[in-house]
Amino acid sequence: MISVEFRGFAWRHAGRRAKAVADVDLRVEPGERVLLLGPSGSGKSTLLAALAGLLTGDSGEQDGEVLLDGKPVADQRERVGILFQDPETQLIMARSGDDVAFGLENQALPPDRIWTEVHRALDAVGFPYGPERDTHALSGGEQQRLALAGVLARRPDLILLDEPTANLDPEGARSVREALRNTLADTEATMIVVEHRVADILDLVDRVVALGPGGAPIADGPAAAVLAEHGEALAAQGVWVPDLPLPVRAARTAGPTALRGEDLALAYPGTERPALDGVSFEAREGELLAITGPNGSGKSTLALLAGGLARPTRGQATVPGETRPLHRLPARRLATRVGTVFQDPEHQFVTATVRDELAFGPRQAGWSKDRTDARVDELLERLRLAPLALANPHTLSGGEARRLSVAGALAAAPGVLLLDEPTFGQDRRTWGELVDLTADIRDEGTALLAVTHDRDFAAALAGRELILGEGRITEEVRR
Repeated sequence: MISVEFRGFAWRHAGRRAKAVADVDLRVEPGERVLLLGPSGSGKSTLLAALAGLLTGDSGEQDGEVLLDGKPVADQRERVGILFQDPETQLIMARSGDDVAFGLENQALPPDRIWTEVHRALDAVGFPYGPERDTHALSGGEQQRLALAGVLARRPDLILLDEPTANLDPEGARSVREALRNTLADTEATMIVVEHRVADILDLVDRVVALGPGGAPIADGPAAAVLAEHGEALAAQGVWVPDLPLPVRAARTAGPTALRGEDLALAYPGTERPALDGVSFEAREGELLAITGPNGSGKSTLALLAGGLARPTRGQATVPGETRPLHRLPARRLATRVGTVFQDPEHQFVTATVRDELAFGPRQAGWSKDRTDARVDELLERLRLAPLALANPHTLSGGEARRLSVAGALAAAPGVLLLDEPTFGQDRRTWGELVDLTADIRDEGTALLAVTHDRDFAAALAGRELILGEGRITEEVRR
């Protein structure tokens, strides 16, 4: 157990004028399990990063104090474990057991004790394989269980969870929550969790702290009391308050085929079966085609092949007016035909400012400066990014980064837009904004493919849904 205290804490990222959080005063008692709520950009992840000792002097400026058991975080880092949204950012070794052992080796534990702790942690999270399992062969849910085992193996006094199930299919998310439930029952550790989907995590916490703009707490107490008293206000700010209705933007009649996939297959070296095996589809103008299925079913692989970003083992993806398949088009030409929004927005940012990021695609496509500037100005206003035009893309909040990634993919005005998990990690307000933005793009005649675990997103927008399983289409649903 360990106590947590923020005293007048503020943080400004390097290159930003506005502070990410300001004037935060918050205390968490030893052994408490706390859920942090708040809209995108309210500073939840910044507070977790501060507690994990990940905010350094060369990345920004700090005011106030962050204390663990009354001492600076820098003196207590060994007592903290953090689990991020994306398990791939935490898995660094080829074998599962070695990955869990890595942190213990850095603590200089004796080898025999290291492997005792590795096996204990893998058992605690319900990891379905032995320590020899290749980390690259794991599904998203299995990767997250392994990353959690790596955190728990060190027996931290403070467990920090930053959207631990946002990147998982429903079954994978349930399995990780169950692993957390089981392991928390056997530890007295303090826990602070950030999770947008409130209903999914309430039974794991005993206190809810709601943050307003700037990170200052605006409500604090038992979950039932906080939601009863502040539910409407929290929902308006973007919190996923349970049992509130969601918008639906029904599709109009679809137009002609804008992208066709024929017998697409891809086998990765060293894998037991193809990631994708014989998938055919058509994406039509003015329609959103949802691609769903469990982790490891081939959804993201299909998006890569459909976007011309990988060479298929068999089959091809084509668009009208092109004699070559998409994977053979030059990058400059491909950008004008198909735009891709990746699951992790920061993976596609290549410039130092938001404005330059939006200009990158049109410049690569050979647009004139005047045409490029006009398009950038249009997108900055349309996606409410104008105040951030000179900000570094890597300092944006999750909602801001997602809007920028969509805008960047649209910048060169492609006829087809591919979205890989467009809503993961979004609060309710930014989720609704993305639904409206996506519906507007669809209704303007763009063909959209969306790889998603988000059933609400598919129900709100999709005209058709392809359900994948083990690399093949198992069902097609028409709405």
